[in-house]
Amino acid sequence: MDDRPFLSLIFPAYNEENRLPRAIEQSLQFLDEQPFSGEIIIVENGSQDRTYEIACEYQSRDPRVTALQSKQRGKGIAVKNGMLAARGDYRMFLDVDLSMPIEDVSKFIPPLLDADVDIAIASREGKDARRIGEPQYRHIMGRIFNSLIRLMILPQYQDSQCGFKCFRALAAEDLFPLQTISGWAFDTEILYIANLRKYKVQEIGINWYFDTDSRVRVVQDTLQMMKDTLQIRRNQRASYYRRSSQTE
Repeated sequence: MDDRPFLSLIFPAYNEENRLPRAIEQSLQFLDEQPFSGEIIIVENGSQDRTYEIACEYQSRDPRVTALQSKQRGKGIAVKNGMLAARGDYRMFLDVDLSMPIEDVSKFIPPLLDADVDIAIASREGKDARRIGEPQYRHIMGRIFNSLIRLMILPQYQDSQCGFKCFRALAAEDLFPLQTISGWAFDTEILYIANLRKYKVQEIGINWYFDTDSRVRVVQDTLQMMKDTLQIRRNQRASYYRRSSQTE
């Protein structure tokens, strides 16, 4: 019998001992209320606190929870490891702060999502999107960065950086082995490869709640993301993304 879950929820987690229990509890409650099966994968990523121990405690109590550790640092590596370890027909990575309410996950999978969509990405811009509680300076910095990304590499997306994205299994298994960026710009790279490979991507407007405990360092992380974006362009010129992911 095929025991593959329909949905995998993947949480990259770095020093998240305070926020992780709430994220797991709300995710388990969400899965309890669904007509399909699901799993939760926590990928600990170099924490100095009890993040991994907490994930293991939940794993021991509920078979739907899996605790993993990344040997290499970086949110991108954690998401990559989680995506490739997942077994779901749909695989969604989420930020532990759940700045998008967990109930909105339903928008990213059928039946609310069209069956021919390969990748659904959350958007804090455009139709049906609302930013709640975000300081004006953060909004301005985010829009400046996103405008640069659109100019350089991804002109078609209003918000490529929101930390909630869902992939059909075949798309995830094709794209993530080709990922080279370990940091915050990893999803820019994944969307760029998806565009090259003609996957159908849909942006979905969400209610997004600003968390004062955000781990984003506005200036440093923006500069690093710009460097990573240039690396993506170098990879493309070297035809790296034309390789078959099955050979990786």
